[in-house]
Amino acid sequence: MLRRSSPFLACRFLKLTAVILCLTAFALATAASSVTATDRYFGVQVVDEATGRGVPLVELQTVNHLTWVTDSGGWAAIDEPGLAGQQVFFFVRSHGYEVPKDGFGYAGVRLDVQPGRTAVVKIRRINIAERLYRVTGEGIYRDSLMLGQPTPLAEPLGAGRVAGQDSAFAERYRGKVFWFWGDTSRMSYPLGHFWMAAATSELPNQGGLAPDHGVDLHYLVADDGFSRPVARLGVEKGMIWADGFVTLPDETGRQRLLCHYAHMASLSEMVGHGLAVFDDDQGEFEILKVLDMDDRHLFPGQAHVLRHREDGQEYLYFGEVFPTVRVKADWQHYTNPATYEVFTCLDPADNADGDRLLLDADGRVDYQWRRGGKPVDGSVEQAWIAAGRLPQDEARFLPVCCDTGQVVLLHRGSVRWNDYRQRWIAIATQKGGTSFLGEVWYTEALQPTGPWRRATKIVTHDQYSFYNPVHHPFFDQDGGREIYFEGTYTKMFSGREVATPRYEYNQIMYRLDLADPKLR
Repeated sequence: MLRRSSPFLACRFLKLTAVILCLTAFALATAASSVTATDRYFGVQVVDEATGRGVPLVELQTVNHLTWVTDSGGWAAIDEPGLAGQQVFFFVRSHGYEVPKDGFGYAGVRLDVQPGRTAVVKIRRINIAERLYRVTGEGIYRDSLMLGQPTPLAEPLGAGRVAGQDSAFAERYRGKVFWFWGDTSRMSYPLGHFWMAAATSELPNQGGLAPDHGVDLHYLVADDGFSRPVARLGVEKGMIWADGFVTLPDETGRQRLLCHYAHMASLSEMVGHGLAVFDDDQGEFEILKVLDMDDRHLFPGQAHVLRHREDGQEYLYFGEVFPTVRVKADWQHYTNPATYEVFTCLDPADNADGDRLLLDADGRVDYQWRRGGKPVDGSVEQAWIAAGRLPQDEARFLPVCCDTGQVVLLHRGSVRWNDYRQRWIAIATQKGGTSFLGEVWYTEALQPTGPWRRATKIVTHDQYSFYNPVHHPFFDQDGGREIYFEGTYTKMFSGREVATPRYEYNQIMYRLDLADPKLR
């Protein structure tokens, strides 16, 4: 009887086994789904040993050249099966930061790579300024999200589908901060757009983030969600680069947002320029006035406007770094290049190629605001000094390094009044420094036109560019003691072949404490 029923029992046994296996597989799958995604990653946070804050843009590299770069929270999420459960040496590198070297000269740390766990690496800051976060681009807090760490941004992976953006400008307008950038790259194709991008953000204490936390950008976008051009200006070929953003009341008294624009055929060839005004309804600039090419010297490239009242008159000042051009701060004068003045010691009576120096009663070069002349900047002064035409101590725009006494030729930057220092302060990039356009300096003066005498390096880079820095005074804290500035991080002009993933061609924010004793 038992033998006759054994096939039937065997069949039932196999079915029961199959059910048990299915239930077991389901239970295992359910258990696996309850495990958080962070359990697969080994998290490393690199922090400033002095502040405990996470440091972005730190490279962690294994001996076989696997590399991770920390995000804006200082986190790196490591998911590498071949490293799990091992002690691994990571070289630690970061512009302006360092970790101690061991007896063989290797700068790094050994970490036990355990998925689901974290480690903290302390790094010493060499820079006087503190690197805070990346402002633009994709994956700003990528690793923090992967590790389940908190992030301050509404869009922590980046807004506007932007891959990279060049040269930031910011102007307060209509109760917000309006941000503008030059050439903007996208993820969907190697070419992006070249006619200025724009976004807005709320001011701190008025709905916006504190500046040490980040900037929530709301981009003006096209239908596909990618940042759209806001300064096409009817141009079919070439690029539009805008600068000198400023607000002024128009002839009816209405506040308007204005800028200077340059129509570029290439990186070095300008084929036209003029003034443009923002159309609030359309969300883009339109041409206000086309200017004569002979007036190009009145509109220094990448200028950040400063306002200053002198002898009871408010002026707008322009310059690649230091103010060399000014105009009265009203619509009528702003739109009339004939009313612009240049800061110069050259005789305006000379022809366009003249360079006769004017001297005062004491025989010193006579710098004044004059109409019709050519502006003088640090590069001109440097050439005059080399030719024996200008004594070093009579230069206005050539500060010397506080440590070495060497002249620092500054390329581009911004000048602002600072309440804490009770001085005009400048943040600018050095031309031809340790990295060709990667060294950022601080200097100050009693007047916006100087003389600017001494400078201190506040940010350094190892064969990488960080150009067109700009200080945002609307972010100043503690009465101006702490200031915030950003610049474009890129391998362009640096000679470096390999770009830093995600950070390349994007804006990075720094904070500078003006009470730091190293700012002598």
